[in-house]
Amino acid sequence: MQPPRLPVLTLESFPQQRPRPWYLERLARHVANFPGTSQPHAHDFYLLLYVTQGHGTHTIDLVSYPLEPGSLFFMTPGQVHHWQLSADAQGYVVLFEADFYLARYPGGRLYEYPFFHHFHAPALQLGSPETELLPLFERMWQEHTTPAPQQDEVFRSYLHICLELAARHYPTTAAQPASGEPRHAQHLLREFGALINQHFRTQREVQHYADLLHVSPNHLNALCRRHLGKTASALVQERVLMEARRLLRHTSATVAQVADTLGFDDASYFGRYFRKHTGQTPEGFRYEGKR
Repeated sequence: MQPPRLPVLTLESFPQQRPRPWYLERLARHVANFPGTSQPHAHDFYLLLYVTQGHGTHTIDLVSYPLEPGSLFFMTPGQVHHWQLSADAQGYVVLFEADFYLARYPGGRLYEYPFFHHFHAPALQLGSPETELLPLFERMWQEHTTPAPQQDEVFRSYLHICLELAARHYPTTAAQPASGEPRHAQHLLREFGALINQHFRTQREVQHYADLLHVSPNHLNALCRRHLGKTASALVQERVLMEARRLLRHTSATVAQVADTLGFDDASYFGRYFRKHTGQTPEGFRYEGKR
């Protein structure tokens, strides 16, 4: 049985006149050139969306955020999104792969930005007029439209500054490590998040992840509680339920197919699991999204 899947777009899904390891386009033209982006889909790259005009909603992993001048959205590979835009919506869309950024800025900084962590909200509302980040997007646009030497390097530098300044605007309680906490603890939590994404379809036991991280389940739980206010098992559970919601809401897969894709022994067990943790049956959740 073919597992249900949502469309996953690559950078090559957005052809450019000149091949580049990054993509930049004005929002209105991007939507006109690729109308399918208004339907739920995922990417295998990072995305920034900066809004300068118009209004609407941007739905990322089933959470809808207001879209208005000064809105800045961040997405990581694998997240599912779609948007509803007013006819006058304007702004910039930036797409880039991790390797492009890490070629110049190696290390863990890309993974440290709070808005690129699925435990935190992927949006900032900066208000309008906004004069700090907008000039950077305009300079990136100039690099995109005017031939010049070393454009990849210059574009990457502007992108780096943009992310650093955006991190300053993000709530400091989410962006900073706990006081006195060793940095290796932050690294361990990032690794835990990556492992959840790799194994959640087949492994829901904290012991499995603790073994892979070479720590005890109690230590992993303590770190998760201290930094994220949740247990390790709750974080695994949230990832399973997020994928279940994605498949139920955005595909035509049967409940049995969703259950099989997520590693449940049968549809009835999956149904009990889903209802226990969400208060709804899988069928009820799907129906609610169609109303």
